[in-house]
Amino acid sequence: MKRTILMVFFAFLCYGITAQNIVKGVVVDSDSEKPIEHVKVILNSKLLVIKTTNNGVFIIKNNTNGMYILELKLQGYETQKFSIQFTGKTIDLGTILFYKNRTDTLDLSVITLSDDELNDDTTTSDNISGLLQASKDIYLRTAAYEFSASFFRVKGLGSENGSILINGIEFNKIYNGRPQWSNWGGLNDVTNNQEFNAGLSPSSYTFGKLLGVTNINIRPKETRTGTKISYASSNRSYNHRIMITHASGVLKNDWAFTFSASSRTAKEGYSDGTFYDANSFFASIEKRLNKNSSINISAIISANKRGKSSANTQEVFDLKGTRYNSYWGFQNGEIRNSRIKEVVEPIILLNHYWNLNSKSTLQTNIGYQFGKVSNSRIDYNGSKIDGAINSIPTIVRLGGSNPDPSYYQKLPSYALRQNYPNVYRMEQHFIEDGQLDWKQLYLANQNPFNNSNTTYVLYEDRNDDKLFIINSIFETEITDHVLLNASIQLKQLHSENYAKILDLLGGKGFLDIDNFAENTDRKQNDFLHPNRIASKAARFKYNYTLEAKISNGFIQAQFNYNKIDAFIAGSISSTSYQRIGQYQNGKFKGQKESLGASEQLIFMDFGFKAGLTSKITGRHLVHLNLAYVTKPPTLQNSFSNVRISNSVVKNLTSEKTISADLSYVFRSPILQAKISGYFTKREDLTAVSFYYADGIGGSDSENTAFVQEVLTGVGKKHFGIEIGIEAQVTSVLKLKGAANIGQYTFDNSPNLALNSESENFQFKSRTSHLKNYKLPVGPQKAYSFGFEYRAPEYWWIGATVNFFDGIYVDINPLTRTTNFSDDGGIPFNDYDSILAKKLLEQEQFKNYSIVNFVGGKTWKIDHYYIGFFASISNLLNTQYKTGGFEQGRNANFRELRDDKALEKPVFGNKYWYGRGTTYFLNLTIRI
Repeated sequence: MKRTILMVFFAFLCYGITAQNIVKGVVVDSDSEKPIEHVKVILNSKLLVIKTTNNGVFIIKNNTNGMYILELKLQGYETQKFSIQFTGKTIDLGTILFYKNRTDTLDLSVITLSDDELNDDTTTSDNISGLLQASKDIYLRTAAYEFSASFFRVKGLGSENGSILINGIEFNKIYNGRPQWSNWGGLNDVTNNQEFNAGLSPSSYTFGKLLGVTNINIRPKETRTGTKISYASSNRSYNHRIMITHASGVLKNDWAFTFSASSRTAKEGYSDGTFYDANSFFASIEKRLNKNSSINISAIISANKRGKSSANTQEVFDLKGTRYNSYWGFQNGEIRNSRIKEVVEPIILLNHYWNLNSKSTLQTNIGYQFGKVSNSRIDYNGSKIDGAINSIPTIVRLGGSNPDPSYYQKLPSYALRQNYPNVYRMEQHFIEDGQLDWKQLYLANQNPFNNSNTTYVLYEDRNDDKLFIINSIFETEITDHVLLNASIQLKQLHSENYAKILDLLGGKGFLDIDNFAENTDRKQNDFLHPNRIASKAARFKYNYTLEAKISNGFIQAQFNYNKIDAFIAGSISSTSYQRIGQYQNGKFKGQKESLGASEQLIFMDFGFKAGLTSKITGRHLVHLNLAYVTKPPTLQNSFSNVRISNSVVKNLTSEKTISADLSYVFRSPILQAKISGYFTKREDLTAVSFYYADGIGGSDSENTAFVQEVLTGVGKKHFGIEIGIEAQVTSVLKLKGAANIGQYTFDNSPNLALNSESENFQFKSRTSHLKNYKLPVGPQKAYSFGFEYRAPEYWWIGATVNFFDGIYVDINPLTRTTNFSDDGGIPFNDYDSILAKKLLEQEQFKNYSIVNFVGGKTWKIDHYYIGFFASISNLLNTQYKTGGFEQGRNANFRELRDDKALEKPVFGNKYWYGRGTTYFLNLTIRI
């Protein structure tokens, strides 16, 4: 039986192999008539793909008789297609002139996505657009450029489910799995040469993830030759951008160079008080050692500093508008933002490329990244030592309060609930001002009562990473129809995490203790240095190191035949995590509870995927992909209170994922269409979060605590349909449409545990009934219809109408446990199950439509190419919510019932709003 199955399988793969045919040619630049290397030569849409040699030569052989489309493409040049017919003879296309593409500055793929759409810190704003920019798939391109402003996620998955590589090295963050887009922001000219493998499809570089693999190719020899200068203006995250890039191409001495630099600035972005300051530099040098090998060294430095914006309740938005941001205030007549994110993490790459023979290549890469990520904020819990009782220092709070002007106790809703007088005056003050009062902070710190200690201090949460990566990527053509890929990789991370004082705000020192702890010992952030006075630039609060080591490998076989393509791939990995505490926290003084090394967490994981493409005819294709993958939890979700404790999440295990997709593709000279169905089921996910909660274990006002919530065994399910269609109605007019109809839900009821730093806190872990609640992943339904008009005179315009629906708020898991209905284990005597069901309904946002417009033109003046591009997003200024979350403060039935009974709830849901009408203008000169 096994022998029969094997015979049938190999007969199936070998179907269509007949006589040998050859097609060949030489590709040269139309201006210089020099050969062009690395031009992609594609036969019948990836039936066979090769690249031209350093002499511009390509030869394709061993194909069956019949009609074929031969496509030649290279970034910066016009794609050329040839219709050829194999009859068993050699076809010589001779010298093929490749013409520079004057319309490349009008291609959506070179538009800069707004940096905060990619870099925002909120989970709602986790955007996958950067993963999809290189895709030629109409649906995925629509998702990247039309759906991105609504924080749409393909298949309901976050960016941690896609791999971002630079020259074959993966740069997703080990801490949370996501790419740090700003590490290479502002360097579009050198990072837009990308190879994208969507979803579960095979990649030559790595096993990949659920959303696919993007490899950014920064090799100088494959960067378009010439000099490019551009200026952009926008009212989004930055107002101005200037960029200059020069690429030498391969010189006569076999050297090649690329340099690029840019600056992006804004005194104030779209949201109030959000400045932007980013400077980026790039240098890459490549040397051809001989005809079979070359070496490339590159450096990327992108320093990004920006003011952040706040999430707000509906009450705040109603009073102040959607651009309101509570994080800033005026100081000496200048805007000063208290929440600043700064990212400076340079990357150094060393790559060696070796053609072992005509059929095999070996690429070896070394990467090193270092630098910092910091997020600033104000601490308002300053204190002082006021004598001693029985030799125990007496610690006295200095009376600081939350300086955030939108803090709930400063809003009209709270004043109404407390029956305060002059609520109207309070509301008007917030409307007329409502910003951070820097002057008051300085005055409070200079109070003689303080004994020179500060009440308020500006500090940053800081992590300094050092990441080392080495890998080797092997590829060999076993036969004319079988390609083997393999790679091995080692990653090592050393991450220092601490709080650092930036500004004492007029004071002289800050007492480094936790004011909320019960006694003097427990108050100590560093028990070995009690009651320490922290000065400017000092580390305080917490200080620890994270160590991570990851080794992995994968192997893959690809089969390419006339009627059938197939692949099969497998991966294996080993991951270890460890926390090393630098402080002995007063609440965790036991052996290695906070100081020193934690237990080492070790995970062994594997993955398997396979795919099949049936080429029914040249116009009809069917793709099927299947995968089963396990992967370790992220560092972020491995420790229950990582800042001050070595405690690991209990029952921590690897995540398991099963995924499948089935697609039908139709291609004709006029119509391109694709419809896909997908299904993904994920199990044993873990999530750690932090918040204040009232009513834990009962309804007493005393049952309030700052808690660490740990969800384990989380299951999620994603399924739906994707549609993309493009019709070339005339030579200049194209119609296009795309749609996603998805459903993304929690698939089980996971376990919820609460921890707290409070000495007497008790909470027994219990089930959180999340099954069938919707996942907060942006719109679950999205539709787009638009057109492009490209005139022969090299100008074009386009417009799209986009509709979004199925957007849900992020729910609070604690209120879906028995804590919601119990009073210390005894059911509330006034519990109303019908009202409770209504209180726990998940909020769904209103659907909305967005209209976008784009246009541009290029000119050729002597040897200069000039391009102009303009886009207007949200042309009709639609107001819409992109996401939000339930506050965790109301933890039980009584708390939530009483709050929601108010006209303006004190602890209502917090939201993010999308932008109104915005523009982006870009002028480019290419020499």
